[in-house]
This record gives sequence, C-alpha cells and structure tokens, in this order.
Amino acid sequence: MRAALAVPLVTLLVCAGCGYHVSGHADLLPRTIGTISVPAFDNLTTRYKLSDRLPAAITREFISRTRYRIVADDTAADAVLRGAVVNYLAYPTIFDQVTGRAAGVQLSIFLQLSLTETGSGKVLFSRPNMEVRQRYEISTDQLAYFEESDLALERLSRDVARTVVSAILEAF
Repeated sequence: MRAALAVPLVTLLVCAGCGYHVSGHADLLPRTIGTISVPAFDNLTTRYKLSDRLPAAITREFISRTRYRIVADDTAADAVLRGAVVNYLAYPTIFDQVTGRAAGVQLSIFLQLSLTETGSGKVLFSRPNMEVRQRYEISTDQLAYFEESDLALERLSRDVARTVVSAILEAF
C-alpha cells in the first residue's frame, strides 16, 4: 500500500522540479530590463505600411502581455528591438475557374529582428530570417470586390507580434 502511494508522490516531486512551465508565462529576459524601445523597422520592400504596422503591433503586444514599459527614445530604453522587412511576396494560390482570375492570395513576409541590451550591447534575442505567412481571399464578383490585402497585413502584424513577444519572453 505504501509503495502505491509513494510512486505518485515521487512523480509529483520530480515534475515539480524539472523546470516545466506553462507556455506564455515565462520571462527569461534579464531582470535589469525594465524598458524596451521598438523603433520603426527598416523596409527593403515596396510595401510601405508594413514597416510601421509591425512595430506598433509588437508594442501593443508588449504592453498587453508583459511588465515592460515601452519608450520611444532608444537611449532611454534598457533594450531595443530593431527589425527590418527584407522581403514581401504575394502570389495567387487559388484561381476562379470561370474568370481565370486569382481568388486566393498567399502573403509571405521575411523579417530580421534583434533585441539588444543598450548598456552592454548584448544580443538578447535574434531572428535573422523570420518568415511569416498570411492568406486571404479575393472576391471574383467585381461589384462585391473589397480590397482584402490591408486586412491581411493587419492580421499578419498581430500574428508577428504574438510570435515575437512569446519568443522573446521564452528565449525560444
């Protein structure tokens, strides 16, 4: 009887000490980081709004999910998240059989990101070649046509923000 009780107890103790944590609740940045700056991203593409949307979305995500204060001045921040949109691809994935026009589009965005501690210059997080995708559909009816690419970019920005903040916090 004692052995039957001992096995679950030992299992519980082992699991409690193994470093397991629930995703999204870790914060592996140094305790010296209290403020973060997220300046406008560099843009090497022809898509002009994307380099503004991404830092804004990441800033909102940091504010809503973390204890960090976001500051505008890089020199006043403990860490700076710099980024660049290095490539933007949009290509049709579905074609309307009647008209032959695109009915679905796949967006692929390629980013370079790095979070650097301002005092030491130490890189705390780096993604030199991050790819993010978003898909949207196009109405084939010209009378009901609604430009969907801006909404797709907004969704993509929110997805990038969630992914980046989670990766920074969990050092993943």
